[in-house]
Amino acid sequence: MKMSKWHKAIVYLFLIGFAIYFLLPFVWIVLTALKTEAEVHQYPPAIFPGMPQFVNFVNAWKAQPFGLYLMNSVTITVLTTLGQLISCSLIAYGFARYHFKFKNGLFILLLATMMIPWDVTMIPLYMQFNLFGWINTLKPLIVPAFFGSAYYVFLLRQFLMNVPKELEHAAKIDGANDFQTYWKIFVPIMQAPLTLIAVLNMLSVWNDYLGPLIFLQDRTKYTLALGLASFKGVHELQILPIMSITILMIIPPVIAFLYAQKYIVEGISGAIK
Repeated sequence: MKMSKWHKAIVYLFLIGFAIYFLLPFVWIVLTALKTEAEVHQYPPAIFPGMPQFVNFVNAWKAQPFGLYLMNSVTITVLTTLGQLISCSLIAYGFARYHFKFKNGLFILLLATMMIPWDVTMIPLYMQFNLFGWINTLKPLIVPAFFGSAYYVFLLRQFLMNVPKELEHAAKIDGANDFQTYWKIFVPIMQAPLTLIAVLNMLSVWNDYLGPLIFLQDRTKYTLALGLASFKGVHELQILPIMSITILMIIPPVIAFLYAQKYIVEGISGAIK
């Protein structure tokens, strides 16, 4: 049913108001980080800073080795994202395009693992990684990603189930083997859901606090999330440094989301189909 102009105007006004409601906290954080110490504590509080203090970001960044924390977070995020993309796409390709014994049972078993919360497997994982000698290294945060994720495999499988089989037949006629068909035909087709998975994994890993807290002990191996938590403990009563570091930490996920939002919508809609 076609909406009238008045209905469209009301819907857009409602959506704009909803967006402003969710953006206000982020705007307030940015404005607070640019204030002086006196402006932060004045009453009634000033909304806008008198003179933006960009030096607050520099001072907060130098208060702890956040450059090292950033490198650790980037390393973990990039490698885990790469591992998830490779492993999940291969597993999903096998479940969607091949027929083998117990395929449906194995897929149901894979989906059943989504019902097990990470908190339940936390202690067994720690014992296992301790046996491997991986505690206080980045390996426990990186290596599991190369064995896939049930949720990401499900998304890719649902997407691949809708791809016509004629593409595979055409590739075989041209002499392509199974891996060439996967790499040259299906990987380009999966661009949208793979981008969705990359963004979702980045957001999850970038903001992960519990995993690094359990497996990392040396401060030189801290991630940004863990470094921010320790920074808040030291500067508990200092608002400016906390606001500044928080802004610097949320910039990469925001950029990634803005860049990939088109692919995110396509990936979700393709998986739902």
